[in-house]
Amino acid sequence: MDAAKLQAKVWKGYSLAAKRIGPAYNLFRPIAAINPFSNGPIATLNASFNAEDMTYGRPNKYGKPTWFALVDGSQTQVGDYLSNNDQTFFIAAMQPILPILAVDCNRTINVLRPQQQSGFGAQPYGGDTAAGETALMTGWPASVLQGTKGEKNEVNLPGDVRNPWWQILMPAFPGVVIGTADILTDDLQRRYSVSSAEATDLGWRITAMQAQT
Repeated sequence: MDAAKLQAKVWKGYSLAAKRIGPAYNLFRPIAAINPFSNGPIATLNASFNAEDMTYGRPNKYGKPTWFALVDGSQTQVGDYLSNNDQTFFIAAMQPILPILAVDCNRTINVLRPQQQSGFGAQPYGGDTAAGETALMTGWPASVLQGTKGEKNEVNLPGDVRNPWWQILMPAFPGVVIGTADILTDDLQRRYSVSSAEATDLGWRITAMQAQT
């Protein structure tokens, strides 16, 4: 049996298992960086997700966004989203013969590119303003989970709390490169400043500090 036939059998097995134990999910495939799902769902598939344990013998834990997906892999691609009324996942990896790796999405984010504004006067000041930010990606479900314990506020007054850090996972989209100092916003109206953005074969892995408003 060659690799292609073996892979087809694996996908078929996943599909049959998902039909027995998994609910229906809408399959979305991003078509643009801005408003990526304007074309609507492209299919409806049964899918089941487990905590990287195909025996379904353990629950997921805090701070762990990755899952194994039982779904018909012949219908999905890396970067696709599976969503229903309860959960949204994106497909991070479909490596040959191995389980399909998915990421649980708990927030919807936008990626913005700040533009430094020049000031006037004896001591000019340049800073980021919302009006000068350019949208790179909008409306993308992503995993946004707490990172390290936080960073001290620059003013560091006695009553100040640390600025929290976050670990963010999201798919990549062709032609969009996320960089240090880019701004992220989410559906809770929080703002984050990107500290580092690593482009991997699983998508973007971002470390960001929550901005004070």
